[in-house]
Amino acid sequence: MEPSPTSLSRLANSGLTVREAADRLARDGRNVMPSVGRPHPVREFVAQLTHLLAVLLWVAAGLAMLAGMPPLAVAIVFIIVLNAAFAFWQEHRADRSTERLRSLLPQVAQVVRDGRVRRLDVAELVVGDTVLLTAGDRIGADMIVEAEAGLTVDESMVTGESAAVPHEVGERVVAGTFVIQGEAAATVTATGAATTVAGISALAGSAERPASPMSRQVGRVVRLVAVIALLTGVSLGLTSLALGLDRTSAFLFGVGVAVALVPEGLLPTVTLSLARGAQEMARSNALVRRLDAVETLGATTFICTDKTGTLTQNRMAVVEVLTRAGPVTVRGLGYQPVATLAGAAAAKTEVPQIVAAALSCVTGRVERQGAEWVPRGDPMEAAIHCLALRTGTDDTPSEPERRPYTSDRMLSSACADGTVSVLGAPERVLARCVDVPADAHQIVAELASQGRRVLAVATHRWTSADGEDQRENNLEFLGLLGLEDPPRENVGESLQACRDAGIRVAMLTGDHPATAEAIGREVGLIGPTGLVIVGSSLPADDADLALLLDRPDGCVIARVTPQDKFRIAKALRQRGHVVAMTGDGVNDVPALREADVGVAMGASGSDVAREAADLVLLDDHFGTIVRAVELGRATFQNVRRFLTYHLTDNAAELAPFAVWAVTGGNFPLAIAVLQVLALDIGTDLLPALALGAEPPRKGIMRGRRTRNVVDRQVLLRAFALLGLVEAVCSLAAFTLVLLAGGWTWGAEPSASLLGRASGTAFAAIALGQIANAFACRSTRLPVWRLDLSGNRLILMSVAAELGLLAVFLGVPPLADLLGGTWPDPIGWAYAACTALAVIAADGIVKTVGARRRPR
Repeated sequence: MEPSPTSLSRLANSGLTVREAADRLARDGRNVMPSVGRPHPVREFVAQLTHLLAVLLWVAAGLAMLAGMPPLAVAIVFIIVLNAAFAFWQEHRADRSTERLRSLLPQVAQVVRDGRVRRLDVAELVVGDTVLLTAGDRIGADMIVEAEAGLTVDESMVTGESAAVPHEVGERVVAGTFVIQGEAAATVTATGAATTVAGISALAGSAERPASPMSRQVGRVVRLVAVIALLTGVSLGLTSLALGLDRTSAFLFGVGVAVALVPEGLLPTVTLSLARGAQEMARSNALVRRLDAVETLGATTFICTDKTGTLTQNRMAVVEVLTRAGPVTVRGLGYQPVATLAGAAAAKTEVPQIVAAALSCVTGRVERQGAEWVPRGDPMEAAIHCLALRTGTDDTPSEPERRPYTSDRMLSSACADGTVSVLGAPERVLARCVDVPADAHQIVAELASQGRRVLAVATHRWTSADGEDQRENNLEFLGLLGLEDPPRENVGESLQACRDAGIRVAMLTGDHPATAEAIGREVGLIGPTGLVIVGSSLPADDADLALLLDRPDGCVIARVTPQDKFRIAKALRQRGHVVAMTGDGVNDVPALREADVGVAMGASGSDVAREAADLVLLDDHFGTIVRAVELGRATFQNVRRFLTYHLTDNAAELAPFAVWAVTGGNFPLAIAVLQVLALDIGTDLLPALALGAEPPRKGIMRGRRTRNVVDRQVLLRAFALLGLVEAVCSLAAFTLVLLAGGWTWGAEPSASLLGRASGTAFAAIALGQIANAFACRSTRLPVWRLDLSGNRLILMSVAAELGLLAVFLGVPPLADLLGGTWPDPIGWAYAACTALAVIAADGIVKTVGARRRPR
């Protein structure tokens, strides 16, 4: 079914014919922005080979080759290429994910073709098309305004100016801007690459993607560890020189140690973890427009949510009409145009006049799609059209001149044949009426206390000679409309999950305070001591405002304005909260941008709101926000897991070199540089990726989340517990094998004995890291209490790691190259003890910690 014409459709021309449009589409191409030329994949891959750390590694590989150590040079080059390939794959995957997410949000336009209004994909717009624009629309091509009613456009994307710009007939509006208020009919003058925004798009696409806060924090850790690695390499190189090594050998030894200890794979692993979190959110109907929003969502401490469509179903229906003669109850199913009206006969006779006046003020409609009737446009306006169909009140034959609803007036009006009809908030409409019934305000309060949205309808005769200031004044009261919007399912459970997570929730709505309070109490957003306040009564001081709203029992702010929402987001952020703010309208954009996470509605929101948001809810459900917060927390925890894993391995790898240097070479070097590189390849890579895919824990929404990804807990766990146990046990295994072979302090062990002992230390660290991978899955549960099948990627990575361990130690040429040989049975037993020791130490600390935690 074709959409009904808006108030300007009859002022527009009949538009192109379908045949003309098809010919122009074939001639000019689809109305899409030219894809910004991304760097060639080869160039992107080369960029991964030439960043700072990679350059240092290239220098080290060249020096190793010049010194006659090709195995070390080959190993270093392999590390460089492997990390470059890994990072390139993740960047490519992230870009592809972003493209897929954007494709899930199609943009449509109302276009006049063959004299009829059609809803088409903006990509099908052609030069000469007549497009109808309403508030919230994104303008899909360059156009000239042919007719308008209060048209105001946000051109900040083009001009950089935040103030909205009014446009009159004959003026030009450009693609990519947004209609803030009013309506217009406009003719397309340029599409695709010919539009003004095409050049801006090319410049925007060439900008580099900014790093997320988490990536910057992890980057600082990587740089710190890299500096430590370089200093360690220099120190050990000088130590080896003092112990009698020649300059070339000492230099290469120091370089090798530094190369082995540099954590080149950390940053790409973080990127992949964030990308995976975004993909998981997309499966839960939450589309992340920026990867860093994944981590920010997990840190959310305050959610400011709309009521309509988020906490409620946004399936509005007029269930009661209050006339001067009494109430009329309307009973119907969904948006079906059939209903039963119950009430006094005199009251029923007044209903058509009330409905006709209300219908003239709105453009939303219901339309039939198959066997279903669905809303098009604003659901509240569609409910009024549905009521008109149910009462037999059709659109007026004379198209009215409308003044659309604005947040400052809180009403809309229409003028046709000398009659002005007004529809809006009761307190605003009744204040303009000259004959308000004595009980009108009491009835409004009663309806609102039942959770109804209440609209007042009024009318009067007016001509231009009366003056514009009298157009919406001196009104005759007609009646009230009571609309019902049932709460969404499972909203109460989602709100309770927020409380358990320490997240405060506030409802920000334009509804009557009694209506908002009734819904808030019904869904459990506010408790017995919860706050209900009107936007006009909010404190003027931002600190006082934040203090008032920061309460665990919830709060409702009714009759809120866009300016109020902006102030609330700003004040709460200044108080230290991480704020998520929902919005669906054009005027919500400042608040969405001010919040840490702007959340737009995908099903009912405006294009401009979705463009400004960090997160788009495809189902508009409050529970989806909570699910996104849960996944954000899970992603944050996974980053902490694999950081702990990486740092533990670095501690175990560094210990043999430190002991060798401290003892002045009297204690043999337990593992060689190439063995460290092999451990990084076989131990760090796959388990770290698997830890990044760990599913959310059951208690992840209990209590507030820690702010820092690397904190005292991570460092102590990596260096003072897991890394220390691995280092001590691997060195102990190495020493026991040496002693069993007859070695004495300060003596040079035989090549075969040193090979077996070194192979044992290598195996001990590798098996210790396998245990570490399981230990890092949880910060509270010991390994034996974890569901081993809860993360199948861990099991797969462990199997791969064991295979690589067998190859590194069991293939003679490779084992000889690395410096360690296959351990004897007692050596394997010692190595296995390292894994058991890691699990035991981890379990003891977790068990003791659990007993000390308050229950």
